[in-house]
Parts: sequence; structure tokens; C-alpha cells
Amino acid sequence: MKKRILIIDDEPSIRKVLSAHLSLYGYEVEVAVDGGEGISKIDSAMFHAVITDLRMPNIGGLEVLNWVKKNHPGLPVIIITAHGTVDTAVEALKLGAHDYITKPFDQSELQAILEKAVRTEAAKAKDLSIESGRFEIIGKTPGMKKIYGLIEKVAKSPTTILITGESGTGKELIAKALHDNSNRANKPFISVNCGAIPESLFESQLFGHSKGAFTGAIADREGRFELANGGTLFLDEIGELPLEMQVKLLRVLQERRFERVGGIKTIEVDVRLIASTNRNLQSEVEEGTFRQDLFYRLNVIPIQLPPLRERSSDIPLLANHFLDKFNERLGREIKISPPAIETMVNWHWPGNIRELENLVERSVLLCEGSTITPEDLHGLTTSIYEEGSAEQLDDMGLKEYVRAHTTKLERARIQSVLESEGGNVTRAAKTLGISRKSLQTKMKDYGLRDQS
Repeated sequence: MKKRILIIDDEPSIRKVLSAHLSLYGYEVEVAVDGGEGISKIDSAMFHAVITDLRMPNIGGLEVLNWVKKNHPGLPVIIITAHGTVDTAVEALKLGAHDYITKPFDQSELQAILEKAVRTEAAKAKDLSIESGRFEIIGKTPGMKKIYGLIEKVAKSPTTILITGESGTGKELIAKALHDNSNRANKPFISVNCGAIPESLFESQLFGHSKGAFTGAIADREGRFELANGGTLFLDEIGELPLEMQVKLLRVLQERRFERVGGIKTIEVDVRLIASTNRNLQSEVEEGTFRQDLFYRLNVIPIQLPPLRERSSDIPLLANHFLDKFNERLGREIKISPPAIETMVNWHWPGNIRELENLVERSVLLCEGSTITPEDLHGLTTSIYEEGSAEQLDDMGLKEYVRAHTTKLERARIQSVLESEGGNVTRAAKTLGISRKSLQTKMKDYGLRDQS
């Protein structure tokens, strides 16, 4: 992808000469006739360096520099100056300019300065990425830093770990980080989504089967435990595991051996188990839907992931991370405007990081211009159950209007009952006349936190 350079100068001849030179060097060039137009273009498109004249009518080069340092601190600014204003250019360096070039231009000097500026921009972008998190995980809030410290402490141990958190918070990413930083990193990392396996196939999927064990078993087959031997087995959504399988899993964790379905040979394995769930397993133990002994066996090292709404300062980092990812994948050069970032920060994110990633991909794909604005955040508008949405409701058709009001009333009712029951989900579900699981689903949809 060509590096994009913005030239800001009120003299047409300078713009023409610089554009010709930079195009020969392989850069993609954009021009602006004054500081105001330059600032507007920087704010609406992606550039890797800016070359601006020092003296221009209305908004000059120093004002452009100050604006860039405040709004796009990683973007290098090169000052154009005449011999008589070199002292001012040197002063601009003290204010944060990357370098300056004098008129008339020396082509080799111009090329060297620009190449250095582009390298500097790339290095700063890399440093920003490193500073934004660890273990290839984006986030620098205190809660995330605590999790990084925990990963560092327990990654190399063989201890079983239980990762909890709402759907879309990145539980598998944490599991992968634990594996990649363990002594098993060069061994298999096998992931199993327990919620996607039919109950009748659980045992075969986990422990394998022998030929002829059941109809369709035409050959011996290794299960996930055998495939993960020497490495890590990640059981995602462990709360979906049927009670019968919970007993068998507990036995394998205790004895480190098992038999395939229909087999008689005992197979020994060395597997580090990491499990995850979006459920409150402690409550399910109390209700009798999850075995207490298995819960304690899994919950040796608990890692609780915060929902995205509780780490809002990470949202700009995550949004820009996904922006870079989808710009590269889709061959685009889209930016996100500050108002769009603010809209994201203020959203309650019931789908957490997965919802944010999907939103950025959709916005990059459907964005009409070169910058994502709040209007481009399709599906991400002011919540229909928040204050100030009356105008939105008035513009709806009858069916949408009824649905919106029903949703608003339903959320208010759930919130009221939860508060009256002291946050106890089980009692609130009983009062509302719905199942506990249904209530938890609605709470996630409405951004209501489970206090149980």
C-alpha cells in the first residue's frame, strides 16, 4: 500500500513541484491550498506525513502543527520554509515538527527527510500498539492489567483455569495467551465449543470412539483429549456440559486417563485444561444443574473478564485495532472521526468486543466517504430505552413504535424487579414468571449487569 502524503501550500507552483517529486518517489499525494483545507483533509482521511508551508493566509503552518500534535500526535509534520525564516522553522522543531525543508528544494534531502518521517510514523504506530496491551490482547485499563499479571503468573503452571465473563469478552483469547506463554506452547491448543455439540455426541467428541462402537463408527477416532495430549484443551461454555458428562470429565481430570467409547484400552494423557463460561456456575451449583465437585476442580485459578461497558477507555484502542485489521483485509483507508469514537464509548455494548468488531467491519465496508462518522455506525444509535429518544420513536412506523415501547417497558420492569430483589437473578426470574436463563439473556440484551 502506497504511503499517503499531504502537501499544504498556498503557492500553486510549490504544490505542483512537490507533487511531481513525491509521485516519482512512489508516494500517493494529496494537496491543500491553505491550513484550513489541510486540517479538514487530515481530519477526514489517512496520511503518513504532512508537508506544510510555514507562512499562509489565515491558518499558517504553526497552527496546523499545533492542531496535528493535539489531534493526531503520531503524524509527522514537515515545515516548508524560505531561507529568511529558518529561525522560525527551528522554533517549529521545538514545538514538535518532525523536520523542515528550505526553498528551493534539494531532491535528495527532501526524499531522505520524508523517508525518515514515514519510518517514524510507522514506529510510533507500532509503539502505540505495544502500549495498548499485552499478549496480543488490546486493553490498558487497571482491570486488564491485572489480568495480564495473572496470565504471567500462572501461564507456565499445569493448573486448571476457569475463565468467566459475558459472551464476546474474549475468553478464548485469554485461553490462547495462557497456552502461548506456557511450556506447552509448541504443543496443540485444542478448542471445543460445548454449546455446539449435540448431547448424544459429547462423549465421542471428547474421548473418541472405537470402530463399531455405534452406527456410523466405521473407524477408530481420536477425541479432543487425545488430540490435545501434551498441550492445552480449552472447553468453551463448560456450563453447557450435561450432568452425565460432568461426572466423566471430573474423573479424567482426577486420573488423567480414560477409555474411548466402545473401547477397552485405557489411554493416559497429559493435558492442561482451561474452561470458560458466561454463566454463574456458583448459582448453578446451588440449583443442582452443575456439579459442585467439578466446579471446585475447575475453579482453581479463576479469571473474570470485565464486560466492554466497564472498560470504556479501551474502546478507542479496540476500535482502531479493528479498523487497521479491516482496512488491510478490505483494501481500504478509512479513519474513524472523534464523534464516532465518542458514540462508541457511550454505547452499552451488550455483545461486548465481538459486537464492536462486527460494527467496525460493517462500517469500513459500508462507509461512503473516507471517514466513519456517527451516521455510519449502522445499528448503533441512541438506545430506544434511554432518555432523549422521543424523536426517534415519533419517526417510526406503527409496528416499530409498538416494539420500541414494549422493549422500553420490559427493560424498566426487569430493572425494577432486580432492584427490589437485591440483584438476585433467581428470585427476580421467579417474580417475573420466566426462567433464570431467559432473564439472563434479556439482561445481556439490555446491558443490565448480573449481580448474583
